[in-house]
Amino acid sequence: MNISKLTRALRHKFARSEDGSGSVEAVIMIPLMFMVIITSMTVLDLTRQHNLHSKAAFTIGDMVSRETLPIDPDYLAGAHALLNTMTRTPQDSSIRLSVVRFDDSNNIMKLDWSHSSGGYTPLTNHQVRNWVDKLPHMVHNERMIIVETFARYDAPFEVGLGTPEIDNFVFTRPRYAPQVLWTDAPQPEFSG
Repeated sequence: MNISKLTRALRHKFARSEDGSGSVEAVIMIPLMFMVIITSMTVLDLTRQHNLHSKAAFTIGDMVSRETLPIDPDYLAGAHALLNTMTRTPQDSSIRLSVVRFDDSNNIMKLDWSHSSGGYTPLTNHQVRNWVDKLPHMVHNERMIIVETFARYDAPFEVGLGTPEIDNFVFTRPRYAPQVLWTDAPQPEFSG
């Protein structure tokens, strides 16, 4: 048999044959579908974590805004523990509580106090002075409570997200007192 006839016959047979095409498609598509599912699960989990951290920051801000007694280091440690509990955060997290007031005569923000737990450092007057555009309109000497939270997100699967950071900046006005105070002395415990 002539080689050219054999080549033509083989090409013709292989070109028209569809045997095994489903297997080839499966080998290509199953890993691709698996990666899409894993990536979707990871992105949804990241969104869930962002939501949990946001809710926790708003809860802590609301909690602090209702305080009529000075806040102390134990209160801050408890707020940090509440953040970790609400977010179910196994990784390191940080929280910073600050109270700023508006100086209308100079159109700047001034810091009353700032304290942190975790990796954050307390704010300084210089850092908050230009926060006029970052906060809602305030009247002279009005105070605003700032709650900042931070955590690194460890994805359950490595899908190219790296290690995203989840941070929140939440502000609220004091509710029951004109300002929330800070003291380094522990508060007496109530006996009820």
